[in-house]
Amino acid sequence: MTKTRFLIFFTSIIFLSVGCKKDRKSHSVVKTQNPEIELITLLPNDINIPKGMIWIPGKQFIQGATPDDTLAMHHEKPSHPVAVDGFFIDITEVTNAQFKKFVQETGYITLAERKIDWEVMKKELPPETQRPADSLLDPGSLIFRKISSGKSNIYDYSQWWEWKIGANWKHPKGSKSTIEGKDDYPVVHVAYEDALAYCKWANRRLPTEAEWELASRGEKLETIYNWGDSDDSLSEKANTWNGVFPNTNTVEDGFIGISPVKSFPPNSLGLYDMAGNVWEWTQDWYHVHYYRELLENGITLNPKGAEESYNLNNSFSIEKVIKGGSFLCNKSYCASYRNSSRMGNSIYSSSEHIGFRTVVTINMLKTLDLNK
Repeated sequence: MTKTRFLIFFTSIIFLSVGCKKDRKSHSVVKTQNPEIELITLLPNDINIPKGMIWIPGKQFIQGATPDDTLAMHHEKPSHPVAVDGFFIDITEVTNAQFKKFVQETGYITLAERKIDWEVMKKELPPETQRPADSLLDPGSLIFRKISSGKSNIYDYSQWWEWKIGANWKHPKGSKSTIEGKDDYPVVHVAYEDALAYCKWANRRLPTEAEWELASRGEKLETIYNWGDSDDSLSEKANTWNGVFPNTNTVEDGFIGISPVKSFPPNSLGLYDMAGNVWEWTQDWYHVHYYRELLENGITLNPKGAEESYNLNNSFSIEKVIKGGSFLCNKSYCASYRNSSRMGNSIYSSSEHIGFRTVVTINMLKTLDLNK
């Protein structure tokens, strides 16, 4: 396999692949439509809201594509009833400044900064794949490369993704780039294990897919987008690709790439960038048939995702669910700024359009208090 062919193949595989206290009502547990399920909806008086987070009241809702969503993909169906206990979630995506503090205090080195471990990577490649040259295993990550002209095969994503040696969270476009002056931008080039390491340091965790979707929907549980059912004012609502992907970006939303957090209006609960900007990791394994299994089980309380990863298009890849879409999402391609949008991403992959935000539950806070 030549260097060029390996890079294209490699790219294709891995890509698809505390706070203030306020007066509140006492803690409340309510029954759902299923009499055997009770939900935590209100916050106890003795719990402080963690800094930079918002309380999401527990609710029952229909997860997955709405009936009138003509852009929904097959893996967003069938929609199914779930019930989720209340939890706290970050108001914004984790920023460069926050991640920098974590690295400074722990000395952590992200996956994109380490030389590629061929023994790990080959697990996600066909058995006959030969080991590439050592130069191709240097540390790096995926960056977007705009196609300037000509017709593009919209299904050949290797055209616009480039494996860039030296790209990582500190150097998002390669070794010569920097995040200086970008403390309030979401951190990117963060692989799944990097997000977990941050969560452990911060005494938090990644959201489940159901938690993330409930938070995104907010008070609009039945709409396609977190602001409603129309995308007429999309450029005012979210950082996405304006124009024709991947050739022309008209930059109607004001950003050619990632935008600082809070650059666009929040959803109905006060959360920013739940649509567009960067994709966000969840803790759920991506399994293309998982929604079907949930529907067969009836209403599910606090679903935790499939027991294993399975992608019809890439059986070798080990993937987690990412949500929210990014600055690259466009109606002609994926429109993944919709509430129900989801994608599987390899746990060994990082790129310039994937970040994360964290959650905390009441039980987690009580456990921390007990351990003080």
